Amino acid sequence: MAFQHIFLTFSFLLLQALSFISSSPVQNPELVAEQVHKSINTTRRKLGFLSCGSGNPIDDCWRCDPNWEKNRQRLADCAIGFGKHAIGGRDGKIYVVTDSQNDDPVTPKPGTLRHAVIQEEPLWIIFERDMVITLKEELIMNSFKTIDGRGASVHIAEGPCITIQYVTNVIIHGINIHDCKSGGNAYVRDSPGHYGWRTISDGDGISIFGGSHVWIDHCSLANCNDGLIDAIHGSTAITISNNYMTHHNKVMLLGHSDTFLQDKNMQVTIAFNHFGEGLVQRMPRCRHGYFHVVNNDYSHWEMYAIGGSANPTINSQGNRFLAPNDRFNKEVTKHEEAGEDEWKNWNWRSEGDLLLNGAFFTKSGAAASSSYAKASSLGARPSSLVNSITAAAGALLCKKGSRC
Repeated sequence: MAFQHIFLTFSFLLLQALSFISSSPVQNPELVAEQVHKSINTTRRKLGFLSCGSGNPIDDCWRCDPNWEKNRQRLADCAIGFGKHAIGGRDGKIYVVTDSQNDDPVTPKPGTLRHAVIQEEPLWIIFERDMVITLKEELIMNSFKTIDGRGASVHIAEGPCITIQYVTNVIIHGINIHDCKSGGNAYVRDSPGHYGWRTISDGDGISIFGGSHVWIDHCSLANCNDGLIDAIHGSTAITISNNYMTHHNKVMLLGHSDTFLQDKNMQVTIAFNHFGEGLVQRMPRCRHGYFHVVNNDYSHWEMYAIGGSANPTINSQGNRFLAPNDRFNKEVTKHEEAGEDEWKNWNWRSEGDLLLNGAFFTKSGAAASSSYAKASSLGARPSSLVNSITAAAGALLCKKGSRC
């Protein structure tokens, strides 16, 4: 039903466009296409509630349940990809954040988000009401935590944001993260029994530093000082799914440096995300490791969509790439800091991708089956279904007592 509704909506928009073109022959065709594309993007956001049977395995796992609010921790069993074993706070108590104003980096007050995330025991963290949280310093998370924004409009903004450093089993779901800034040269607590001195941070939306079993799902991210999501220093077992990313330059960095060989074990799934307006590059930029980029919608980029250096394996399957109208930036891929004699051996595959408006993907490597096996984390759906799969990307407007 959801797919049929989307198809009929797109058909109506197409008919409108054709009518507009036929009645206005002086219009610029590229302008008309841009206007129709904006209408589609606006419409698809409104169709986000049509989740049941969408073909999105995460959403179809939990969003059809009208009692989701009473079964919140079931979400932890819906993960896919390399981060599918991230259970977060599934086996712990519910912690309700009630205080959005009093962020103390060293002596967090009970009821604040910071007090919740530093605890030793597993916790499933939810929010009493809509709130904007402006942190004074990085929010340094402890292991086995879920930050679950469903049922409220929660923004972490205008200050330092989230750091997942040398911890495991973290889920971040349904949060708006934007306008993140650098912090540091300050003491920050990371557990009930320890706080330490932090140097200047980069200002990422979410920074994963030596973290593992991390799942970031249904978040809306935009306009941070450095990256929206960065994973470095041996981080692995990560899934980044169903997020809506906009208005940012260097979107996602996966890997510390070309010489940091611990990142060779990195495995990241990037699935069902919408890379939207105002994005420039790095969706993602990979260094070492294995990266499965599957069923995402790339509707905007200015320089390139997917880049890499240091011989990463990139397995691109079932994505939709809509190139910008700028004739110089049609290439999806960018091989960074290497000549063709080097990057021609890197295993970069495009399989079943939909390439629109002149977009092209430069494949490379010998297509070693063992390499792609390590970079495959779930079965790709046809790229023709990307619209329905990603229609609800970003933070959801969930109401208690009804389907989300």
